[in-house]
Parts: sequence; structure tokens; C-alpha cells
Amino acid sequence: MRNFLIILLVFISTGLSAQEDWSWWNDLHGWESGMPGWRNWLTISPAYLGPNALPVPEVKRGFLSNESEIELTASNHFHGGDPTQDLSGTAYIPFANGKIAIEMYGVLFEHYAYTEEIRNERVSRDKDGKGTAIGDFYFTTLIQLVKDRKFPNTLLRAALKTASGTNLEAVRYSDAPGYFFDLSISEDFGSAEHMVFRPYGMIGFYSWQTNDELMLQNDALLYGVGADLKKNGWRITGSWSGYYGYKNNGDRPMQLNTEVRKDYEKKAFRIQYQHGLHDWLYRTIRFSFIWKLNPVK
Repeated sequence: MRNFLIILLVFISTGLSAQEDWSWWNDLHGWESGMPGWRNWLTISPAYLGPNALPVPEVKRGFLSNESEIELTASNHFHGGDPTQDLSGTAYIPFANGKIAIEMYGVLFEHYAYTEEIRNERVSRDKDGKGTAIGDFYFTTLIQLVKDRKFPNTLLRAALKTASGTNLEAVRYSDAPGYFFDLSISEDFGSAEHMVFRPYGMIGFYSWQTNDELMLQNDALLYGVGADLKKNGWRITGSWSGYYGYKNNGDRPMQLNTEVRKDYEKKAFRIQYQHGLHDWLYRTIRFSFIWKLNPVK
């Protein structure tokens, strides 16, 4: 038994040693003993991470829904060098007579398989560029400031990004916290009996931690504009959104968003398409199923 344990320990230690052989990465990037650790070589910005690492936040529409929702979403991110698929979830819970809500969301499972070119560009240490990961989770508070008055509907959002994302060696997530807050406004034109046209806009601030010892935090202007068309439980949406970081190191993602949603009494479906324009060059399709719970009193 003792000899068996010794052999087992030697086998495990040999396996661990093999996993920790980064000579290929050292040779590729010219790293030598005494240089800063490999994490310092990463660029913590949307252009050099996976599609879910530092995404552009969804543009809010200036008001809260009074129905709790649980949403499950399957996404396919098309990219010539980094095709990615994931499963994500969202929980939305309003209270205080619909004046406040909390929202929690994150990627539950991600599968990736990127090319050697992408691996080297992002300074990844995942040699074959294939694997799975779990994403960051976000906790959001939404406060209705104005609704159904002469002034446009106005909503305040404050969100915290955790550092729960895994597989930093594959450069899928930033392994660092962040936060953002914004104001969104909207105004409805038309009537529910015919058709409602709802333009909306958002402006805010986005900040996340980096690995830059001189400037540990990157700050960005958060923005978005869009419009909804609603009729008979259908909603068609188009918007333009992004944020503008001050380091200019791939931290200025911009995208176009389209969405079709159909609501029923206890459930809803939606299809989304996101088209990256700058510093986030994915083409993403999302399919969501939504369970609608009892409305808040």
C-alpha cells in the first residue's frame, strides 16, 4: 500500500510538472527569468479578451417592468478566429411597488476554440485554444426616478461586475472586478391599441480594474440610443451602443443591436443579433426563453 501511494504521488507530481511547462510560451513571447509575470503581458480590454469578458451593457429603456422574469439564453458568437458558444441566465425581480428592481445575470457555461493567431495576439497560455469556462456574474440595482409624467421616463442603473470568470490563462475573462452606472430615458408615442413607438437613450460611466501598475483602473464613457416598435405583444428593437475607454488599447467597443420579442401571458421569447463595429468584432445571435412571474403589487 505504501509503495502504491508513493508511485501515485510521483505520477501526480509528474503530471503537474508537465502542465506547468510554459517553455513554448516563454520562447514565443521572449520571456526570460526575472521579467514581470505573464499576467502583466495581457491587455485587459474587450479587443483582447473573449466576447463575454467586458461586454457592452444592455441599453435600458428608462422604466421598470412590474413583472419578475427568469431568462435562459443560448448564444453563438461568430468570429473567424474565436467562435464561441455559451449559455447564460438572468433573474429580474422588482419590488417597492415597481419603483426598485434587482437584476442578476452571467454566463453559466462557455465553450471556445480559437486559432493560434488569436492565441498569440492575446498572449494566451492555452496552447491548443480549446476549452470551457464560467463567466463573470453581475449584480444590478435599478431605481425608477420618473415614470408616466410630463418629463420622460428616467431610470438609474448601478451594476457590479464580479471576478468569477475562469480560465484566465485562455484570456476569456479579466479576472478583475468592475462597475458601471447610467441613466436611461424614454418617451412613448402612440397607443397600446394601435402601435407604440418608443425612442430611448442612455449615458453613463463604466470602470474596470486592469493589470497596469501605473493606471490600475480604466474608465469609459458609456452610451446608447435606440427605439422600440410595440404592437399586439410584439416588440421590434434597434439600438447603437458602446463605451469609450481612455487608454485606447482596444477599450472602445461599439455595436449595433437588433431584437424581436414576443410576449404571452406567462412567458416570452426573444431573438437578438449583435454586430460588432469596433474593438468587439463578433457577430452574435441569441435565443432566449423567458418565464414571467406574478407582477409586483
